[in-house]
Amino acid sequence: MELSQYLQILRKRWWIIAVAVLVTGISAVAFSRLQTPVYQSTAEVLIQPARPDFGLTQSAKTLLRSYMSVADSNKWAQEVLTRLSLDMKPEQLRANARFAAEDDRMIIRIEIEDTDGEQANRIAKTWATLLVEWRDQENQKQRKEDRVFAELRDEPIYSQTWPPSLPIMAIAGAILGLIIAFVIIFFLEWAESGIIRTPDDVEQWLGLAVLGTVPPAE
Repeated sequence: MELSQYLQILRKRWWIIAVAVLVTGISAVAFSRLQTPVYQSTAEVLIQPARPDFGLTQSAKTLLRSYMSVADSNKWAQEVLTRLSLDMKPEQLRANARFAAEDDRMIIRIEIEDTDGEQANRIAKTWATLLVEWRDQENQKQRKEDRVFAELRDEPIYSQTWPPSLPIMAIAGAILGLIIAFVIIFFLEWAESGIIRTPDDVEQWLGLAVLGTVPPAE
């Protein structure tokens, strides 16, 4: 099809695009307002060897995932719940917790999701504190030069993860509306493609020049 034909279709079907974009955009914003906000708090625990020794540093990097596995347990989740006096099962808390080890930064990252941002901060900080305390206890069994320390890097700060901001939801809804509109337009054009309505259709489908037309009877 030529560009002029596409423009002709758009002039004829523009209202479908407008209605689809408007409806999906408004629906997306309304859906966003009905959702319960979910917040994520992140605590980063810095792992530091007692001395800048290559062997000790490599050992600490290797043990990062082991430290993370120790922290990600029902035992620690229950301790967090006990310290914060939260009415929740350890399995429920762990379902909202994510752990990651970054050996290039020597960081163990703890991410907590909750519908209460401040509570997410408290859980993340308490879990990080448990990791620091555990390393302090383990260090008592080691010589001073072989110890590996853990330290809370910064105070946890929460941010909203769901739903996305209203502008993003509106844009996503508008894009979905465009897709739906183009599908509808394609279907309508395909359904009407075999119908001859105008002299141009005759010339296009039959390859014959139109010399004249019979006006409709009064």
